Amino acid sequence: MEIVLVRHTTPDIAKGICYGQADIDVVATFEQEAESIVSKLKKYNFDSMYSSPLQRCKKLAHKIGKDINFDDRLLELNFGDWELKPWDHIPKEEINPWMEDFVYTNPKNGESYVDLHERTTSFIEEILKTSNDTVLIVTHAGVIRSLWAYFHQIPLEKSFDLKLEYGEILTINTLDLHHES
Repeated sequence: MEIVLVRHTTPDIAKGICYGQADIDVVATFEQEAESIVSKLKKYNFDSMYSSPLQRCKKLAHKIGKDINFDDRLLELNFGDWELKPWDHIPKEEINPWMEDFVYTNPKNGESYVDLHERTTSFIEEILKTSNDTVLIVTHAGVIRSLWAYFHQIPLEKSFDLKLEYGEILTINTLDLHHES
């Protein structure tokens, strides 16, 4: 199976703001960004398309195709009380433990990265049981890193070594991997 992961386009939010599951719109250059992505995806023939239900993914998914399956397991990390706050306004006593162990520590009223990984793994294991040849997934950087770590057997704490631009496309061919689920 070929899994094509697409990160959403540029969100309409100032730099330095913590956002995860906040439903942020996209910037005014969305049409041009989406056009470029759609053009790059023409070489694929997708059996199924899945997307995070947040509008920054949903809008791109609608530009790519019509038959979209929205799945909450593809949501970005839930930052809880930190959502939409400037990173430098989050109290040190809250953010420091998270910075030291973001994999297992959750933001106040949010989820840990391992929580996100468990839900994305649940999602992808369902997909792997289908008869699809090529699957498109429009989602967020945290989800893409989690899935990349899953397929490439990378420790979660190392998954942020994968740098992702907005609109980036990554392809995983499961036949090339020696992964046991």
